Amino acid sequence: MSAPALDWGVLGTGWIAERFIGSVRRHTRQRFTAVASRDAARAEEFAVRHGVTRAYGSYAELVADDEVDVVYVATEHTAHLAGARLALEAGKHVLVEKPLGLNAGQAAEIAELAAERGLFCAEALWTFFLPRFDVVRQVLGSGLLGEVRSVLADLGEYFDPAGGHRILRADLAGGPLLDLGTYPVSLATWVLGTPDTVQASGVAHPAGVNGQVGAVLSTARGDQAVVHTTLFSDTPTTAVIAGTKGTLTLPGPFYQPGDVVFTPAGGGTPLTYTEPHIGHDGLHFEAAEVARRVGDGHLETPLRPLADSVATLRVLDGIRRRCGIVFPGEPAPAA
Repeated sequence: MSAPALDWGVLGTGWIAERFIGSVRRHTRQRFTAVASRDAARAEEFAVRHGVTRAYGSYAELVADDEVDVVYVATEHTAHLAGARLALEAGKHVLVEKPLGLNAGQAAEIAELAAERGLFCAEALWTFFLPRFDVVRQVLGSGLLGEVRSVLADLGEYFDPAGGHRILRADLAGGPLLDLGTYPVSLATWVLGTPDTVQASGVAHPAGVNGQVGAVLSTARGDQAVVHTTLFSDTPTTAVIAGTKGTLTLPGPFYQPGDVVFTPAGGGTPLTYTEPHIGHDGLHFEAAEVARRVGDGHLETPLRPLADSVATLRVLDGIRRRCGIVFPGEPAPAA
């Protein structure tokens, strides 16, 4: 509530946009001035249902609205680059739903344009803005774990092949990597840094997208992350950060608000941090951080720097190369 109130425009009217607006409205003073969809009737219905002031039938109309301070890009993955570019070129600060782009090249293009225009830009990877991850950040900074040598992280969710969900559509860059795999990979690269080697194996889904990926990410020192993501099953969705003096466990779902458990190496009494398990009602933390940074004249947030977003996508690109996964608009791999 202490974050300065800004006027927000939202590109997209899907599931995540609804939850973002609901959480931000309940917990902050941010204002939702405009929403846009490529379907004017859908934008109007969404605006009425969520109390948004104005509805537009095109993204270009929204970014031209002089009363919009920040644009939240909540479109399908394949439209993130175009939406972010449109907003930045119109002089708007921008929060882009994860992933920042389909690949590291797109993410770097967005970051470079934001810097060139002197505008705030961040990836809405909400996990890193949560109080739970502030605790993780403090533990890592304190040296309590000793030398961190391993990260284990998993995120799996069952999707009915006949359900028609966006994640099952190849034309929308479906499969688990961008929607689910972003979380374990971003955790691994945040804790251990960019890996020197990436090994991965993938399995196809009947819907025509990748269905499951397992990967081992290794640093030059020999630190390793083992990450897994799948559309075939609901998995524990836990994460472990292991060091020479102790282990930090994030019970599932690790990427949402929840507990942090520290266990000293060799046993001992665990220490547990607990917070309400509020699920996606925690989306407001990222909006408040954006408002604070924009209010202070900053172009990025240290909680999720753009370089980290690019680094995560670079690793995801490496995983995809090893699994032969190509997204729309990308060149086919060499024979």
